[in-house]
Amino acid sequence: MVTSGAIIELDAAIEMRDGVTLHADIYRPDKEGECPVILQRTPYDKRTAAAVNILTALENGYAVIVQDVRGRYRSGGAFDTFVNEADDGYDTIEWIAEQAWCNGKVGMVGGSYVGATQWLAASSKPPHLTAIFPRVTASDYHEGWTYQGGVFQLGFNVSWGIRLAAGNADHLGRELGLSDQRVTELASTVDDIDSAFWVLPIDQQPYMSAQTSPYFFDWLNHPADDGFWSRIRIEDRHDDIETPAYNLGGWYDIFLMGTLRNYINMRENGGSEKAARGQKLIIGPWSHSTIGQSVVGDEDFKHQATATGVDLDLLTLRWYDYWLKGEDNGIIDEPPVKIFVMGENVWRDEAEWPLERAERTRFYLHSDGRAHSPSEHGVLSVEAPDEERPDVFLYDPQAPVSTLGGPLCCGGDPLPDGPKNHAEKEERADILVYSTPELEEAVEVTGPVTVSLWASTSAADTDFTGMLLDVRPCGCAVNLADGIVRARYQDSRKRPQHIDPNLPKRFDIDLVATSNVFKKGHRIRLEISSSNFPRFARNLNTGLWADSDQIAVATNTVFHDARHDSYLELDIVPR
Repeated sequence: MVTSGAIIELDAAIEMRDGVTLHADIYRPDKEGECPVILQRTPYDKRTAAAVNILTALENGYAVIVQDVRGRYRSGGAFDTFVNEADDGYDTIEWIAEQAWCNGKVGMVGGSYVGATQWLAASSKPPHLTAIFPRVTASDYHEGWTYQGGVFQLGFNVSWGIRLAAGNADHLGRELGLSDQRVTELASTVDDIDSAFWVLPIDQQPYMSAQTSPYFFDWLNHPADDGFWSRIRIEDRHDDIETPAYNLGGWYDIFLMGTLRNYINMRENGGSEKAARGQKLIIGPWSHSTIGQSVVGDEDFKHQATATGVDLDLLTLRWYDYWLKGEDNGIIDEPPVKIFVMGENVWRDEAEWPLERAERTRFYLHSDGRAHSPSEHGVLSVEAPDEERPDVFLYDPQAPVSTLGGPLCCGGDPLPDGPKNHAEKEERADILVYSTPELEEAVEVTGPVTVSLWASTSAADTDFTGMLLDVRPCGCAVNLADGIVRARYQDSRKRPQHIDPNLPKRFDIDLVATSNVFKKGHRIRLEISSSNFPRFARNLNTGLWADSDQIAVATNTVFHDARHDSYLELDIVPR
């Protein structure tokens, strides 16, 4: 079909090395000669999920190809998350390069799983993959995608798992021989995701089965970082990847950890000088579902945070004009890092990440054993503790701390993401609150955020959570970053360790990163608890996992004294 200066070929058949046929929609300029190609490989329906403005790309001389990945929508085979994307990406790219209208240079675009299809394709080193532009995606599909700190990312995994099956109901119906009624039921499961979070045992999900959602049960069956995950881990392949990448992320994105690690590791250990030098990073104030939008959660970051304000479409085209057309447009010589500094709400170019000029600073936890509310009893200070009473709280898995905003996926009900006011929530007795005094001058925090916590539990296992917040003069406590660690996975994600009840132990909680100016009169705050549900699966405090519904209440203790110096660690940028 030829229309408006474009040639459109729908459902083009592309055969993979094992004989499975995948289908793609091809849009290319109606002109003589060869052109570069921008490829998107998606599990979200190629007809509705284009990650690049197709008309703009055509006008600039690019062909655009959007392909359903294996087992999704119009493509054949069975969908097995991540497993086939390296080989299928390779075969698709090399098929494209063989077409008479292709100039032999292929780039890729897209975010989330579509970002994963880019990195996995790059790891297979197809000769004609020239550059990629992955958005909001991971570097490790165990740590930072399915689990974090050893804890199952329940909110994401359940909602994504259900939506994957529901969106693909017609395809599954054909492949599995499901009745029309079952297909209709499968498509409607998205209407009741919230109730699925509370299901115990977790592996008894009413809306997913090993038949329709085998990947979900695979994830549950591999809580440790074993060979199931290493076969698809991008981080392990960075030193062999030779593809330049423009990495885009958001401070409130669920995969921020992976975006940063992909940039840092490729910059330091990429498979070639071209790949290492060809790494770029841009981090906005966005969540997973609000890339290029100004309103994130309850905050409005104004026009400069929008796709128009930062001109994401032009950025993408400039990237590919350089790599796919060979235009010397200067993008490769620009500073490699661009970050949005919240609080001041401005973009800033940087020479590296993390920032070399930042000063790593410890804020020690203090209290008189009464840090159970946002009073002055829980204090953050650069002064190390002496002898102090610990803080003790009860964690009951039947009444967990409710998730309120943060780095979630994928927007809207039942889990709205981004910055929210946590002041009311902090009145709970199972949340410990530590704050600085009101700041006498503005303090910029830009970089990794970690918590080193001395703690103990009365249970066979438990979790510890951390959250960084900006407390404003109005009393609003706005979340910036959060993290979690499961006690039995503190020392090793590969081999769970026995926990000695009531014995103090150091726990490291990775809150990933942020960039925020705490203004004069604001306070820096840290929350400590043992749950953030349903963002993370509840620890039932028994040491048992997905096939158990046994619950125990834990008495958890946080220490902060001369022998047990618990602290929040931040990168402070001199101003």
